Amino acid sequence: MSPTTNETRDRPRPVMTDVARLAGVSLGTVSNVLNTPNLVAAGTRERVERAIEELGFVRNRTARSLAMGRADTVGFVIVDLANSLFLDIARGAEEAFDTKHKRLLLANSDVDLAKQTGHIELFEETQVAGILLAPLDAPLEAAQQARGRGMPVVQVNWPGSGDACGVVADEELGGYLAAKHVIALGRRRLVFAGGPFSLSAVAARRRGVLRACEESRGVEIETIETPRITVRGGHSLGVMLAERPPHERPDALVCASDALAFGAMQPLLAAGVSVPEDLAVVGFDNNRMSTDSPVRITSVGQPGLEMGRVGAELLMEEIALGDRHEHRTIVLPPSLHERASTIGGRG
Repeated sequence: MSPTTNETRDRPRPVMTDVARLAGVSLGTVSNVLNTPNLVAAGTRERVERAIEELGFVRNRTARSLAMGRADTVGFVIVDLANSLFLDIARGAEEAFDTKHKRLLLANSDVDLAKQTGHIELFEETQVAGILLAPLDAPLEAAQQARGRGMPVVQVNWPGSGDACGVVADEELGGYLAAKHVIALGRRRLVFAGGPFSLSAVAARRRGVLRACEESRGVEIETIETPRITVRGGHSLGVMLAERPPHERPDALVCASDALAFGAMQPLLAAGVSVPEDLAVVGFDNNRMSTDSPVRITSVGQPGLEMGRVGAELLMEEIALGDRHEHRTIVLPPSLHERASTIGGRG
């Protein structure tokens, strides 16, 4: 049965990698069939043309025009432009690329793995000089495949590997700084909240909090795994803590994100919990929510501008040196921004 109009519209647009996969050839061969077919053997060319027809592939004219200036153009696939950390990373990268007269193309994955894969494939199709990738916490299959075909890909906010560079903030140190801060203020009943714990950043922040508590005498630590580190997840967390008898509540709450801390704050304040007198609260990310909260939130900040700059420099180095480039991961330190949620009127 033929697909309906809506079904056809909902299908993802086929890209060159789909054609290569179906025809059993390399991405470069597909490109040659499209651009210089006289260089391709007749049998191979026919296989590619059949795959193009079967998939309904249409060459992206924008991609073709962008490819004309590929030596001066890099792509940046960003997991979530709504998050101010990634805006800072993008700004830092753009500033670094500007100094070398390179153009930066941004693509927002919107926390969607299929979009992330599509953006990587589109940038590869346009033949940009290289790709920066701030990825989802998920397998990086599309990036690995692109690297396997010779495309330089540098990961930002994600560690590198044997065949890739990466730039990260020291997430564990961030959790450690947050916990040490409230412990130094005399807090002894701590809760760390975030989740799921399978997320690498949340797990690292949790490890840092646990390490700080283990080093400190007389400190109790409870960990609460939340489904998400969102405002909604924070609201549920705040309701749960507010429903506890006062003597069973923590006196410090370290959240894995500012959104979680922001969401938790509202039901706690509504229940009469005083921040920071009864409960000190620390968030993570140092984004706008930390300063828009009814009580300004102490937060661990990641060096977004520096992460973007370093990622751009690593990518330009890899583009320039090729196989002589040495892959490595750069770890940058976070910083603690003290505000009213832990230090009262002083913040």
